[in-house]
Amino acid sequence: MEISGRRVRRFRRDHLAGGDNIESEASCCYCDFKISNLNEPIFRLGRRFSGVMKVWFSIGLGFGVASLILVTVFLLLQFHPNPLFSNRLSSAVFGFSPSTRVSLSGIAYVLVSTVITVSVHELGHALAAASEGIQMEYIAVFIAAIFPGGLVAFDNDVLQSLPSFNALRIYSAGIWHNAVLCALCVFALFLLPVMFSPFYKHGESLTVVDVPSMSPLFGYLSPGDVIVSLDGIQVHKPSEWLELAAILDKENSEKSNASLYLGGSRRFHHGKGYCVPISLIEEGLKGNMVENQFVCPGDLTAFRTMPCSNAALREVSVCLDAKDIVKLSKCGDGWVTTSDTDSKSDCVCPQGESCLQAMQSPGVSWTEITYKKNSSQNCSRLGLDFNTSNCLGTFVFVGDLIAMSHSVHLTAYQPRWLFNFFGKSFPDILERSLTCTFHVSLALVLLNSLPVYYLDGESILESSLQSFTWLSPRKKKKALQVCLVGGSLLSFLAFFRIFLVGLPLSHRW
Repeated sequence: MEISGRRVRRFRRDHLAGGDNIESEASCCYCDFKISNLNEPIFRLGRRFSGVMKVWFSIGLGFGVASLILVTVFLLLQFHPNPLFSNRLSSAVFGFSPSTRVSLSGIAYVLVSTVITVSVHELGHALAAASEGIQMEYIAVFIAAIFPGGLVAFDNDVLQSLPSFNALRIYSAGIWHNAVLCALCVFALFLLPVMFSPFYKHGESLTVVDVPSMSPLFGYLSPGDVIVSLDGIQVHKPSEWLELAAILDKENSEKSNASLYLGGSRRFHHGKGYCVPISLIEEGLKGNMVENQFVCPGDLTAFRTMPCSNAALREVSVCLDAKDIVKLSKCGDGWVTTSDTDSKSDCVCPQGESCLQAMQSPGVSWTEITYKKNSSQNCSRLGLDFNTSNCLGTFVFVGDLIAMSHSVHLTAYQPRWLFNFFGKSFPDILERSLTCTFHVSLALVLLNSLPVYYLDGESILESSLQSFTWLSPRKKKKALQVCLVGGSLLSFLAFFRIFLVGLPLSHRW
């Protein structure tokens, strides 16, 4: 992630010798690219609206000081004894967990968002300085070791001669502009469903944007397909998809553990069953026992009678086609439902049918995914009933449900017709761009609010200490050193804890 360097630097005139507007400098561990042809336009803009901008950046001053205090508290909370607490904080702030797996497209989103947020940050410093009558010397983009960054350079002597209040306005301007950018991103995300309502339905179901070749759903779902439900429960947003998958996985783990604890014939009492006609059971193939496991030939799935507490049914093990079985009525108490009445399901089936459950290993989820093929005009007409459409299909996923739910890229936007002018992915691209820009901008606010060397937090802290007139210059300098050394050390430990310890959740940009 790109960060902004400290703005208080003495201008070295030899960098732009000969009146060039663009210069570069490189060394073993540092290289930069300097631009000065924006100096005059930005300075004129800042001077023209000087009064309004001073009020605007005075608000930013209060935000900058408050942010320095809050980020210091946040820094200390990272050392909370509960690692889950600190992980949730970092996930909420940066938009990803410590074990985030970022795709190639995600890297592109981060890079573009970084360019935007850093530009807004530096423009804030330049305009704040211009409103105070100070013209910037140049804008620089640099790479120090492996860390990219940007800065706006001013004459250090001029900045030091400013009153502390005026200097604070300049130092806090970048943080303030990034905070405003975060607010604009949130507002834009809130308006997106309304803006795209003539062309897209939002929040009715999930549209598949991408299915990577490594995904277990590859070959079953295609871009443009619409996911209707997961285990019979309709999903409307990608967040609901992930939450429901976590719930189903937890339910499966708890009931698998309980079944293993009970042992014997009770092993399959809790679970997801189907009311299978006895005639179909009699026609089914018989599997073979291999290493104490019931194995079926070909693509058939092993099913076994689920014992009921109120009836003593004959235990049956049979190989059946899962694609035919999932179309039948459900039984058993392993289905997660949305109402209390539905949750009272048992393993009693109508006469002539028996409640069968798929035989699976502990920790492996059996989950139904209902979807609609949206690749033809007949399947994508507005208002087409899912239940009567021939495009509706259901397949069963057997495996790691959490990994599966994160392996496919979904969006809550569904095109209203097949040939959409904006394309199927445009709302998702814009939504991801705004979301990524929000998190990168917020991260830039927090990073530059840290009380560490070479960032805005150092300058804000130094100028804030100048307002404590009852402290001698020597004590102010000592307090600044203590705060910066302590803040730098805590920041290093906090980032080590966030990014190198406590890994494993998954997230996609």
